[in-house]
This record gives sequence, structure tokens and C-alpha cells, in this order.
Amino acid sequence: MLKWQAAARTDAGCQRQRNEDNYWMSPDHRVFAVADGMGGAVGGSRASKLAVEAIEKLWQDAPLTIFTEDEIKKWLESAVAHANSRVWSEAEEDASVRGMGTTVVVAFQSDNSVLQIAHVGDSRAYLCREGKHKLLTNDHSVVQEMVRAGRLTEEQARINPYKNLITRCLGHEERVEIEHTLVELKPKDWVILCSDGLPTVLRDEEIGEIADDKKDPDGVCDELVKQTIDGGAPDNVTVVVIKYSDGSNNGSS
Repeated sequence: MLKWQAAARTDAGCQRQRNEDNYWMSPDHRVFAVADGMGGAVGGSRASKLAVEAIEKLWQDAPLTIFTEDEIKKWLESAVAHANSRVWSEAEEDASVRGMGTTVVVAFQSDNSVLQIAHVGDSRAYLCREGKHKLLTNDHSVVQEMVRAGRLTEEQARINPYKNLITRCLGHEERVEIEHTLVELKPKDWVILCSDGLPTVLRDEEIGEIADDKKDPDGVCDELVKQTIDGGAPDNVTVVVIKYSDGSNNGSS
């Protein structure tokens, strides 16, 4: 049976006064979430905090006990919808944070080696396997839409002045379109959830190399944040790192 361990870190970075990112992991390390807020110093941090709190509250009030693919997908849809409603309602009620929003990426680990991911915005999920990396999510951003259309290369996208302009987030509409990803995992795999502050500095292959070089999630978290800071960290950076094993090690499940 597949086992896993997880760790997380967040840092304001080198140029921001406030950290507008938030993350949450369920106590059993079954559910993981990263949110990156926007809408001014107060609005951004509030939006991301509201989002992860809504996901945490749903887990506390309605934890999933049947881990089928359909049930997990329904739970994820409900969690992201609850988070969207919470941010939307607060923004409508409080003029000082009107227009605030947040990205979110939420992952749910089943018992049968399948990880399901729901995301909105440009926070990401990566799979690192045998020294190779794979981006599991599609950024909902203007620049990435241009990449997918063949109008920009990935390298051009990295330095494009509009790379932070997203096309979808929580809190701007009463309902939000959620994108789903499903990945089947193997022992020695790594999954990394992150805000866009990480890939703004580190290339995807560098992220994969760091995961491949370290032995535990804490070490990967520390190195990812350190290298982002060393690279100037113009934005907040948040990472959740999950390491998978075949059960012969002392993983958590």
C-alpha cells in the first residue's frame, strides 16, 4: 500500500511587505491546499485565508470516509465552491476589500494511489518522478493561454510583464469553473503544490532536480524556499511537498 509524508513552508519573499499566501494540510495528510491572494495588501491575505479556512471547515464538518474517485471529485468541487462563496460574500459585504480574490490548488489523496487535484488560477501542482518533472495543472492566466495557443514560448512567458494576470480566481464571481486533474502515483514520486512565487524564480526542471536531490519533504521545502529567496523572490512563495513510498518506510497515510 502506498504511503506518503508531507511538509509545507511559506515565506513573504524579498520584495513584499505582507505574505498573501496561505496553505492548509488536513491532520491526516489526506487533503492539501495552497492559495495565493490578490486585491491589495489587506484583501489578498484575507482572501487566501478565507479560502483555506473554508476548505478546512468543510473537512471538519463533512470529512470524506469513502475514497472513491467520484466521491473525492464531488468533495473537491464542494470545497472549492465553498471557498469561492466565502471570498465572494466577504468582498460583497466589506467595501474595503471589494474585488479581492485568490487562486487555489487543492489535492486529495485516495487509498488506491490516485491523487485528485482541483485548481483555479495559477497556483500549480507538479509531479517529480525519477528525476523528471511534469506540470499537472494548467495556469488560468493570459500568458499561459498565449503559450497554449503557440503565440509565446515558455521562456518568453517567464519574462512577460503580464505573466501575473490571471483569467480565473475565487471570489470574483458567484460561481467559478474548476479544473480537475487526476494522477496515479508510484513509490519514490514527489508531488509539489505551490503558489506562483516558486516558478517565477525557479524553472520547472530546477524544481524537479531539488526534489530528486533531497531525502525528505522538509528538506525539499527548505531548499525550494531557500533557492527562491536566493533568486530574489519578488513574490510570496508557498510550497507543500509530498513524498511517496511503498510502505516499507515510515510514511504517513
